[in-house]
Amino acid sequence: MSKRDYYEVLGVGRDATEEEIKKAYRKLARQYHPDVNKSPDAAEKFKEINEAYQVLSDPQKRAMYDKFGHAGVDPNAAQGGFGGGTGGFGDFGDFGDFGGFDFGKDIFGNIFENFFGGGFSESRKSGPVRGADIRFDLEITLEDAFFGAEKEIELYRIEACSKCGGTGAKPGGSKTCPVCGGRGQVRQVQNTPFGRYISITTCTRCGGNGIVIEDPCPECHGTGKVRASRKIKVKIPPGVDTGSKLRLAGEGEPGTRGGPAGDLYVVIHVKPHKLFVRQGDDLIYEAPISFVQAALGAEIEIPTLDGRARLKIPEGTQPGTRFRIKGKGMPRLRGYGRGDLHVRVDVVVPKKLTEKQKELLRKFAELSGEDVKQPHKGLFDKMRDAFGV
Repeated sequence: MSKRDYYEVLGVGRDATEEEIKKAYRKLARQYHPDVNKSPDAAEKFKEINEAYQVLSDPQKRAMYDKFGHAGVDPNAAQGGFGGGTGGFGDFGDFGDFGGFDFGKDIFGNIFENFFGGGFSESRKSGPVRGADIRFDLEITLEDAFFGAEKEIELYRIEACSKCGGTGAKPGGSKTCPVCGGRGQVRQVQNTPFGRYISITTCTRCGGNGIVIEDPCPECHGTGKVRASRKIKVKIPPGVDTGSKLRLAGEGEPGTRGGPAGDLYVVIHVKPHKLFVRQGDDLIYEAPISFVQAALGAEIEIPTLDGRARLKIPEGTQPGTRFRIKGKGMPRLRGYGRGDLHVRVDVVVPKKLTEKQKELLRKFAELSGEDVKQPHKGLFDKMRDAFGV
């Protein structure tokens, strides 16, 4: 097939200046670059644009082309590196091949990433991909949080299909991808005015897997993955609290293309307790005591999460007084020892009294100089008495 006229390829006239040729090349290179334009013929057009620019941007080659056409220029020279020409984005000099330096992935990749807004991002997608993490919310009792426990949870997650082993195909129902040869990537080498450009993209035929499924697995329908129920045992350490996260490595979703599995995060929620209120590593307990115990003092028994404790109530204890029992709270999750148990006493007033009990209380009031028959004086009454009003 005959080549198109280079001036026609760049869309410029034969009297175009060097700057006009450079400007036309930039516009077309951006339009047809394979990383930007995904049409099937984009790569071929991009190659044609580069070839035309290499000739027309070089004064000597352009003169020969103007005289003799395509026969006047060396096709191999048009496919070479810089060859002493000027770069499309400024004078970069003759880079040629740097020993051990991948021009496409380094300098040229950075230029095109800035110029085209893309670059080599496509090549990164074809490598191993880590599986997604899973969150599971687990509700436990305060006793579980205190002593620690082992719970069995059931969750649904994506797993490799056991019928096909995760291949997505029946036995013998897959083959190596004929396009990428099983690599999962397609590598294209292109010569541009900037030097040799290596483009690595995910194979569109196999999607980066390296194999093509011809006979899909009936269980997973060719995906290689199924949604399955899984029971997992979770060890809960003593001292956990609401919001604590337990990480189970590798128990999340499976990875793709050989990537590792994600993790399972178990988020703890501790149920409210009927006796204790938790504040960090401390526990709060409200102990009911009688008027007699508060007035005369007593020694009472206090429940704890791991037994019972004795608490001495001094005589004259007022309602709402707090006492602390050291080391009877929650275990510290990230440390040693335990928190404290705070006991708040609540003086319970009996709702029903016998006549004898009432008589004794009246006698107590009389001995205390208190007239129970008189109404209790309010603030206004006390002020009036004080000022003799």
